[in-house]
Amino acid sequence: MNAAQRNRHAALLKATGFEDCPALTVQSTDGEIPHGRELSFAWLSGTVMTGLTSVLLMGAALYVSFQGQGNFSTAYEALQLAAPKHEAQAPTDISAKSARIRPVAATRSDLEVIEASIRQTVDGRDIIRNQPFVRIRATLATAATALSDDVPTYDPVAILNATQPMESANAVDVNTDVYGAQVEGEVAVKLAAMPASFVPQATISDQSAADYVRTVVESTFYDDAAAGPTLAYAALGPSVRDLSPMPGSDSNVLGGVAENVTIMPKTTVASDTTLGRTERFLTIREVGPLSDTLAKNGFTANQIAMVENTLKNLIPATGLPAGIRLRILYGPLNSSSTSLVPYRMSIYRPDGATGDPHIATVALTDTGQYVVGLAPDFVAFPKEDAEQINVSNLPSIYRSIWETGRKHDLDDDTIERIIGMFAYDVDMNKRITAGDSIELLESAPDASGRKQLLYVGLTLGSTTRQLYRFGTDDGMVDFYDPDGETGKRFLTRRPLEGGGTLRSRFGYRIHPIFHTRKLHTGVDLAAPSGTPIYASGDGTIQLAGWQSGYGNKIEIKHVNGYETAYGHMSRFADGMKPGVRVRQGQVIGYVGSTGQSTGPHLHFEMHINGNLVDPLSVKLPKENSLAQRYDGKFKETVAQINDLMARDPAPVTVAHADTAAVR
Repeated sequence: MNAAQRNRHAALLKATGFEDCPALTVQSTDGEIPHGRELSFAWLSGTVMTGLTSVLLMGAALYVSFQGQGNFSTAYEALQLAAPKHEAQAPTDISAKSARIRPVAATRSDLEVIEASIRQTVDGRDIIRNQPFVRIRATLATAATALSDDVPTYDPVAILNATQPMESANAVDVNTDVYGAQVEGEVAVKLAAMPASFVPQATISDQSAADYVRTVVESTFYDDAAAGPTLAYAALGPSVRDLSPMPGSDSNVLGGVAENVTIMPKTTVASDTTLGRTERFLTIREVGPLSDTLAKNGFTANQIAMVENTLKNLIPATGLPAGIRLRILYGPLNSSSTSLVPYRMSIYRPDGATGDPHIATVALTDTGQYVVGLAPDFVAFPKEDAEQINVSNLPSIYRSIWETGRKHDLDDDTIERIIGMFAYDVDMNKRITAGDSIELLESAPDASGRKQLLYVGLTLGSTTRQLYRFGTDDGMVDFYDPDGETGKRFLTRRPLEGGGTLRSRFGYRIHPIFHTRKLHTGVDLAAPSGTPIYASGDGTIQLAGWQSGYGNKIEIKHVNGYETAYGHMSRFADGMKPGVRVRQGQVIGYVGSTGQSTGPHLHFEMHINGNLVDPLSVKLPKENSLAQRYDGKFKETVAQINDLMARDPAPVTVAHADTAAVR
């Protein structure tokens, strides 16, 4: 750049306000007005100190507000803080909104040991000895957790196989012959004939009997006939009855009429809603390790390890002391989850303890880790252990029994047998209701830890079903209701692998192909093509071939006028032809979509004496009823088991499982 160009650039810079000045200087012009190029150390150090002080103050405030925590990650899905501090308000479900308060149901989970004096015959002598039994009384689980994630899918045929009678060689015979008096240790009883000369002393004398008769007669009649009976009853006045038909009366009798009642249709189908949240309140009854309580409340082994590691400095090594209260919040892991995972667990001191009631809280973060979290908003603990019920995602009866059984350490074979006992009377795919319960009676564990099931009582709604263990002379052991009948039906209602999915019920409907209103003569059970179809019961094949509309169809004739039909098969099993005898559970064909069908499914029909009936609702006769010669012995067994179920538990503290541990 030459001199002319430099002068030109300098002129342009000066015209825009810039000038050629010296660089910044640290020299001070004391006593004079400082110029703009002078650097002040006092100003620089003041600015830096102000910034450092602000940073320190903000850091201290954050540290105090988080109570010294080193990890502040608390996922929104894991913590639900909606209520003001110390306000007794139940948590709100953000996944399934409702205008009504979700119900809170008291839960019961008692595992007790009871003792009874049992009479046994050993080498020809009657021996009376104390024998322990295990009794379980529990409400059915209202939330499906990881405990039941790996349960087998519902398969009616597998259930049928699991409920076959047991041979006494494979099932240990458990004696329930309760002696009338309680004995200590072991007592041998010797029976001897009473001497013919022995006359027992009369408990009522002739004089006392005569006095009683005279008193009754004199108080009932006067000598004067005109006076009438002294104890005559007053005339009965008008009776009061409900405004409804009297029992046994004509159905045309006018009953009460409900007025000013608004009927609102359902707006939400429970099966279509997503899983909501459930909160459980429970109390530790006895000292025990935290891992046992967590394992029986839906925590997996990996989650238990994370929780214990997080709380290792807050929980004593000996475990949680008695009286400690837990509050566990469950929710779905994601929108496609079929079970709930623990979002948050809070530990509180017993009632009346000094200090802050809240001990610690662990919460699930968005990365799947359990970290120390903030105390949830205050909720008044119920007097009894309770569970907040989300009615939109109650589990099925099938899964709830599995969940409850595993909480009580029942082995899988026992749970399968319990389900099989009731599967012919109860639709296991239906949802439970809050308050449904189960009762069990088992023998004490043997040397290998095995227990023998003696009694099962299942209460669903207002109906209680009871089954008692009983062995017959042929060496077979089975379970019977109080009338001496098994719970098994001689026909299964869903005769295909897995039970299928109900797509269309029995009754009038709009035909999916012809779009006209027609009677649907059976039920449609959807399943993938090739799914095995079983014979609903023992019988003889009447038809095995193509029939218009039904496609490949099989008809089976059973005893007592019962017939079943199976349509839309893709193919028949080998050997299926008219005249062939089949047994219950035998494969007769495979699911398809032949004939007039919109997709792979089984069309299943049932006829009784030539009349079409609804296979899912018709009452079916039971089988395997006890012979009449066993009536007396069976009634005695029922009375003995009922006596054991009514007894108080043995006063042994180690035998009573704490409520939290078995919940």
